[in-house]
Amino acid sequence: MTTGPQFSLTFGEPILLALLILVPLILLLYRDYLAKKKKAALKFSSVEALKSSANRRIQIRMRLPFILLLTATTLIIIGLADPRIPLNNAKEGVNVVIVIDDSGSMSANDYQPTRLEAAKAAAETLIKSLQDKDNVGIVIFESGATTASYLTPYKDKAIERLHAIEQKQGQTAIGDGLSLAIDMASSIPNQKRVVILLSDGVNNAGSISPDDAIEYAKKNKIQVHTVALGTDKQVILGYDMFGQPQMAEPVDEATLQKIASDTGGLYYKSVDAGTLNEIYKNMGENIDREWEPTSIKDWVIGAALIVLVINAYLIYGKYRIVV
Repeated sequence: MTTGPQFSLTFGEPILLALLILVPLILLLYRDYLAKKKKAALKFSSVEALKSSANRRIQIRMRLPFILLLTATTLIIIGLADPRIPLNNAKEGVNVVIVIDDSGSMSANDYQPTRLEAAKAAAETLIKSLQDKDNVGIVIFESGATTASYLTPYKDKAIERLHAIEQKQGQTAIGDGLSLAIDMASSIPNQKRVVILLSDGVNNAGSISPDDAIEYAKKNKIQVHTVALGTDKQVILGYDMFGQPQMAEPVDEATLQKIASDTGGLYYKSVDAGTLNEIYKNMGENIDREWEPTSIKDWVIGAALIVLVINAYLIYGKYRIVV
C-alpha cells in the first residue's frame, strides 16, 4: 500500500495560465522585429558586416537577453497562477485507535514477560511514531470492552494510560472491542480514521458479533488493520484444581483476516515479541493520509527575479550586450 504523497502539479489560480498566450505572441513580434532589422541591414551594411552579423555565436549572444526576458515572463505568469505540489506534509491528522485484547490468554508468557506486556510495548512504539497532528486512543477488551485512553493529540498522556492497563481474566469479545473503537475513532471529525486491533484468541463473548462490527466499520468508512498474536505451539496458561493444564486457544486468524480485508486494512501475524514490535514499528506507513498541496509560488517568482537579474547583468554589466 502506498501512502506517501503522489506527485501532481495543481494551481490555485489556474485561470491566470491563460496569460501564457502572451508568450507565443511576444515571440512572433520578436521574429517580425528581427526580420525588419535584417532587411534594414541589407540596405545600409557592407558585405563584411553582413558576414559578421551572420555569425551564429554572435546571433545567439545578441538574442540571449530576449530569451531570458521571455523565460522570466513565463515564470512570472506561472507564479501568479499559484502552482502547488504535494510535499511530506499531511493536510490533517489521523484518528488512530489502538485496540488491545486483555483477555485471560494474554497472560501467557510465550512473549516475554507476557503477551499483554509485549502488546503494550509494541503499541507504545506505534504511538511514538505518529505525527503531531494525529489523535490516538486506546480500547481494551475481554468479556466486554472499555476505554483505556480517550482520543487525544497528547501522545505522552496516551502512553501513561497504556502503561496503566492491567491483566484481566475474562473471555474474548472482539466485536465489542472493535465497535467501541469505531465509536471512538468517529468522535472527533477528521479526514482519516484508522483502527488497529490485536487479539490472540477466538471471539467467544460480548453482545456484538465481529460481522456486525465489520459492517459498522464499513458504514463509518473506517480502515481496520488487524494483528494476530500467538505461536504455532500450544501454550499453557495454568492448571486447574485437578492438576490438568489449561491451554490457550489458538488465535482466530480467519476472523481477523476478514475484518482487515472487508474494511480495506491489512492483516499481520505475529509469532514472537520481535515480529510484534516490528509490525507496530512499521504500522504508521500503512496509515492512509491526505497530503497537503504546498504552494511553490514564491519559488517560481524568485526564479523569475534571478533570471531578470542575470538579464540585466548581460545588458549593462562588464560583458554587456547591445540590444
